[in-house]
Amino acid sequence: MLFPALGTGKVSKFVSINPEFMVEGKRQKQVAGVLHEELTGIFRKKGLSMIDGALVSISGVKVTPDLLEARVYISIFQSKDPLAVMKKIDEASFEIKRDLTSKVKHQLRRMPELRYYPDDTLDHVFRIEELFRKLDDDKENPSTN
Repeated sequence: MLFPALGTGKVSKFVSINPEFMVEGKRQKQVAGVLHEELTGIFRKKGLSMIDGALVSISGVKVTPDLLEARVYISIFQSKDPLAVMKKIDEASFEIKRDLTSKVKHQLRRMPELRYYPDDTLDHVFRIEELFRKLDDDKENPSTN
């Protein structure tokens, strides 16, 4: 992405900034922390922490620099159908946002738009552990070619 260089006084100079390496600001972290804490309580209160036998938790919240969008990362453990779990969360999104707005109305000027994303970090961890197990098994029992 190209953005005007800061402090140059000229709009014609551009600097390339990779958005993956942009650092979160202090206010972004504060808002994300408040949203994470309140959303966790709302999920517990509404019974959304267990859906169809799956353990559901909020693994993280990231807020855009303009504080208008919050990306809520949902960790789903031991679910046969994670898409069905995400659909149930999406169906309850209006009530979740209403409850969240009433809890943080004195801390935020505008309520960010909530977007839910599955967090597949646990899946990656399990795959990596399985690969390490296979490597260990291959070292212990080398096959002859």
